Amino acid sequence: MVRRDENTAVPRWNHNIHYHRVVLDAVPPSARTALDVGTGDGLLAADLRSRVPSVTGIDTDADVLRRASAEVADVEWVHGDVLTHPFAPASFDVVASVATVHHLPDLRETFRRFAELAAPSGVVVVVGLARSAGVADAMYEVAGVVQHRYHSRRRHLWEHTAPTVWPPPHTYAEVKRAAADVLPGMRWRRLAMWRYAVEWTKDPSA
Repeated sequence: MVRRDENTAVPRWNHNIHYHRVVLDAVPPSARTALDVGTGDGLLAADLRSRVPSVTGIDTDADVLRRASAEVADVEWVHGDVLTHPFAPASFDVVASVATVHHLPDLRETFRRFAELAAPSGVVVVVGLARSAGVADAMYEVAGVVQHRYHSRRRHLWEHTAPTVWPPPHTYAEVKRAAADVLPGMRWRRLAMWRYAVEWTKDPSA
């Protein structure tokens, strides 16, 4: 689903929107429910709604939720903390998050909560930000700068209204270790433009 800037009618683009496809590609064909954690302006929730019949977006910022709900009506918008909110039902076929994990207080607690909220055979897919540390990360930094310049020239760079945290509190290596500890068998990808992806499928017998 293409969301356009309300002032220019040009399709919105930024680093987070660019990687919505990572989340959408991970959605199982049978998925009926999805949770967008840290939904912010609601663009990922709207994209998920094009694939999944029932989508919930949760965020702690009431102002951005109001703006999101004004754009997209057929999503359940929840003002709350994903770590403590009593969801009913308490499981989802897709638990997704873009640029949110670094806002939450503890990596392992966050990944554990995402796993808890996933239904049996459900997927957890996270696109997040982290800090670079080392030569390998530096190579992705260079690639990120090149891609950012390329896409920014070709597309309309749209600035979201949700709060930001920079620099992220954890390194890529720390995030990878935490995810591997809590989500056994998870798939890790380092992405350009200062992002990583974690994908995990919950055991159907869990």
